[in-house]
Amino acid sequence: MKKMINTAFTYALLAMAGGVFYREFTKFNHFTGQTNLGFVHTHLFVLGMIGFLIVALFVKSLPHVLADKKFKIFYILYNTGLCLTAVTLAWRGIIQVLAIPVSNGLSTSIAGIAGIGHILLGIGIVLFFLIIRKKAD
Repeated sequence: MKKMINTAFTYALLAMAGGVFYREFTKFNHFTGQTNLGFVHTHLFVLGMIGFLIVALFVKSLPHVLADKKFKIFYILYNTGLCLTAVTLAWRGIIQVLAIPVSNGLSTSIAGIAGIGHILLGIGIVLFFLIIRKKAD
């Protein structure tokens, strides 16, 4: 359980840093439009901090969760997916704020990497449901 709380705390710190970066970076660059940078903060808070606080509650109330062989896979896939998603949101947001012209290929690559991150998150969520459903009766 402590590992889940530490993971949630790490995501809370990253989310706060992402929020401060978003505010200061856009202010410094006199950017007033919409950018993907604002979603970094939200993704890390909700999917990271709140997500792992919920996982910690399940770990506490259902002892089989940590013992399940799929739990380690869930933990790795979910964290990898969330980190990929956050990094690509930040990458895209910085490009938007700085108005850097990007080729269609690079834009598609960024979207593809973000998509992979979301797919890994989705697989992680499904795995977690399979783990908690196993003995929830």
